[in-house]
Amino acid sequence: MNSVNFHGDADIRTLVAGVLGDSERPAMPWVRPIDRRTFLRYTGVAGGGLMLAFSVGCSQAGDAAEAEEAIEPGETFTPNGFVQINHDGIRIYAMNPEIGQGVKTSLPMIVAEELDAAWNDVEVVQSDIDPQRYGMQFAGGSRSVPQNWQALRQAGAVARKLLMSAAAIHWQVDMAELRTENSHVIHGPSGRQLSYLALADSAARLPVPDNGAPALKAKADFRLLGKRITGVDNPALVRGEPLFASDQQLPGMKVATYVKGPATGAKVRSANLDAIRSLPGVVDAFVLTGNGNVTELMPGVAIVGNETWAVLSARRQLEVEWDDQDAAKDSWQSARERAHALADEPGERSVADKGDVDAAMTSAEQQVEAFYEYSFVSHAQLEPQTTTVWVHDDGQVEVWSPSQTPGRAIQNVAAQLGVSTSQIKFHQLRAGGGFGRRLVNDSVCEAAAIAAKVDGPVKLQWTREDDMAHDFFRAGGFHALKGGLTGEGKIAGWQNHFITFSADGNSPVSGGALSGNVDPGPFIDNYRLTQTMLPWHTPCGAWRAPGSNVFAFPLQCFLHELSVAAGRDHLEFLLELFGEPRLIDANNPFSLHTGRAAGVVRLAAERAGWGKSLPDGHGMGLAFYFSHAGHFAEVVELSVDNDKRIQVHKVTVAGDVGPIVNLSGAEAQVEGSVIDALSALMAQEVTHEDGRVQQRNFDRYPLLRMAQSPLVDVHFVDSDYPPTGLGEPAVPPLAPAFANALYMASGDWVRVMPLSRAGYRLA
Repeated sequence: MNSVNFHGDADIRTLVAGVLGDSERPAMPWVRPIDRRTFLRYTGVAGGGLMLAFSVGCSQAGDAAEAEEAIEPGETFTPNGFVQINHDGIRIYAMNPEIGQGVKTSLPMIVAEELDAAWNDVEVVQSDIDPQRYGMQFAGGSRSVPQNWQALRQAGAVARKLLMSAAAIHWQVDMAELRTENSHVIHGPSGRQLSYLALADSAARLPVPDNGAPALKAKADFRLLGKRITGVDNPALVRGEPLFASDQQLPGMKVATYVKGPATGAKVRSANLDAIRSLPGVVDAFVLTGNGNVTELMPGVAIVGNETWAVLSARRQLEVEWDDQDAAKDSWQSARERAHALADEPGERSVADKGDVDAAMTSAEQQVEAFYEYSFVSHAQLEPQTTTVWVHDDGQVEVWSPSQTPGRAIQNVAAQLGVSTSQIKFHQLRAGGGFGRRLVNDSVCEAAAIAAKVDGPVKLQWTREDDMAHDFFRAGGFHALKGGLTGEGKIAGWQNHFITFSADGNSPVSGGALSGNVDPGPFIDNYRLTQTMLPWHTPCGAWRAPGSNVFAFPLQCFLHELSVAAGRDHLEFLLELFGEPRLIDANNPFSLHTGRAAGVVRLAAERAGWGKSLPDGHGMGLAFYFSHAGHFAEVVELSVDNDKRIQVHKVTVAGDVGPIVNLSGAEAQVEGSVIDALSALMAQEVTHEDGRVQQRNFDRYPLLRMAQSPLVDVHFVDSDYPPTGLGEPAVPPLAPAFANALYMASGDWVRVMPLSRAGYRLA
């Protein structure tokens, strides 16, 4: 068996060329200025007008120069840039996959702000997937805004300067007398105006400014950014228009289902293929042996038919004898038993050891011990995996997919089919949820392998059961924690034996790597982190806020246990722990900043009414976490009755991610993060026995219901730091804030996630 897992930061970075997990502080090397040679100006776009494009990737400057020299005025080009203006209007291209995080709206907003375009004048279009022109295009790691912030601002500013130059020439006036507003250039002294549309042809004939990038707006001058702007796809979504991969229809298209073994690594020994081929609506059925990489193509049986119902009906009659000799034999129950047995033993490996932990524990006035555990979970995106592939007779290949890593998907398909990446046309489709699952392109590889054996386009459609059984799961884990307190109620020492999982015995699975740089490690002088890895062969992968989504639960809850043992207010305890305002890593401006941490903690506590009198059975809990360069604090207020039914009254969130691009999208991201985290906290778990997933659908893997969704009160610190990610950092603080509130309401330390395993449920 050749089982492959993503091992934390290194493999995720390989997967998307820079989508980090959260076990390490992101250095954010992608934030960089864009020089003039990075820009391309395309003239003679079909219909006339101005076309601007640039590559975000720093390695494209040479190609850009060559392309500029090859362009002749009047030549026709396929639009391929970020800004296009002609007599028909202003078009801005969204480069990254839209998976519900709102980047199809927010990224064009950044361009429109510096362009000074009226938002109502802008048409947003999903760009082609073309790394030569756009650099890395992916959705992951909460990087879309920070990675593209500077480059997109400069794109809008260059376009605006060219338009102003055209107006200055037309009016024979000095550029200093001009300003822009609402898609117009305005001459201050005379009040004359010219629209961008009227100036587009003239601007297209001007040279790109050679005196460096134009000055960018000050934050105080923003007219669009920070406002609430509805998503550009929202009207189409409300009308039910076919935006998603599952909606894809093509003339002559076939539909396929793909049946894989119940445990990772199982191979097909035999199947009743002749019987399946004879069924109504079935075109073909065949075995694929796989390519030895579970992230791409696992062995299985493909059934191809004329419609979805035909292939799913045939699937129910499929009989497969599986060879599972080399398949995964993972058992969650056995792993739990082993972890509990290891709790009092030292970890096999030392991850971090500073100060003198043993002496600190010996001299401590109090010692507190706790054992925390959390289960594996599924991504459970509402749209199951689906991809359409058409292998044309001339060797060209078209792919329609909602992949989070389309560039990687193109490489996967090229390798699978033995063709050049230049032969592949990738159509990026909106995803019905991703949360990290679509970073992996196994469904794309499967669709390509099936399409290679079929004439015409084929849509591979997974079922919910496929998604649940063959996910790349968020890793479970265990923490045996010990803390010592001084007589003054301060932390004297901290020890964490982290029990995680590994596929190869050398590195933890994706999401299962914890470093000593994760808070509260940097704040404690005597700190020890050890690690033991249990064998695990079922694939794991990034789940929203990888690593942080689970580490926050034991670490922030145990901090609360220490503050309670010390008899101290938890707000005061956290603020004292942060100390003086400073960067934890002075060489990395995107590392945790204790001043920003304290700022969001104070804001969340203030807005939640921290310290107010609460009725019996009510409790309020506070937690902070630093994730994906975002500083977030959350306060949960809840009540619990004698039957362990919990009513969540309010979740207050405070975040500092620098300037907010789209306030509506930002609020939605945070609200969704809270709901997602609460859903996972309460009742979601995936257990494996003999390598087989026990929860195959939502009847055994319950999602939060609308009536159970809490009131979420969102607040952002209006800071001047560079923008950081927002899709993930609001997830981690929810679980510890909730568990801390539950203790305050009930006196029960719940150290297991999901809470349903301790008998709790939402009212």
